[in-house]
Amino acid sequence: MRIIVIGCGRVGSELAYRLSLRKHDVAIVAHPESICINMPADFHGRVYEGDAMDMDVLRRAGIKSCEALVAATSSDSLNLVVAQMAREYFEVPHVIARNYDPVYLELYDLFNFQNISATSWAAQRLEEMVYHGEVRTVFSAGNGEVEVYEVKITEGCEGKKIADILRLGSVAVSVTRSGHAFLPTSEWLLEAGDIVHVSATMEGIEETQKLVCPPREVK
Repeated sequence: MRIIVIGCGRVGSELAYRLSLRKHDVAIVAHPESICINMPADFHGRVYEGDAMDMDVLRRAGIKSCEALVAATSSDSLNLVVAQMAREYFEVPHVIARNYDPVYLELYDLFNFQNISATSWAAQRLEEMVYHGEVRTVFSAGNGEVEVYEVKITEGCEGKKIADILRLGSVAVSVTRSGHAFLPTSEWLLEAGDIVHVSATMEGIEETQKLVCPPREVK
């Protein structure tokens, strides 16, 4: 796959290196003052110095034949402009943009760009870890609006139906018992030690946690 990464900071460098390890044809476009952070010697991609909004620079990097472009700089305005150029002018099939400042996240949604906001995602994950120490996130969709959580069933939920621990905003994805995974029905009877994977919003997992892991009594 031919991929262009815009930006060579920590995120851009790490992404480009990971893609190159998977044998993709990777080109980095970075400003001359930018430095590829700790790029390993076994990186097999190409680096093009220049302004990412310069169409000639993008052409040299191969944008006319690339299959995906990721705008991963720390400038939201640059990421938005380059992503729009790639999609509308060069008709790149798959365009992804990094949101740096959450204040501008709505702009990415307005232009309908697939995006990731590392700041928002990290803040939400830290908040969840504060609230939900007994559950573990195993998958995050979008910017963390919906996640899949691993919930261990305690003795207090022994014999309950799986529907009894779910509320609006949460759906059971699977149950693992004695090392075997199953697709549960709403009538599935729980046993202590079961691992339930729940797809939920933050509000949904809060309600599930209250039922599975009730607050400890303060003595």
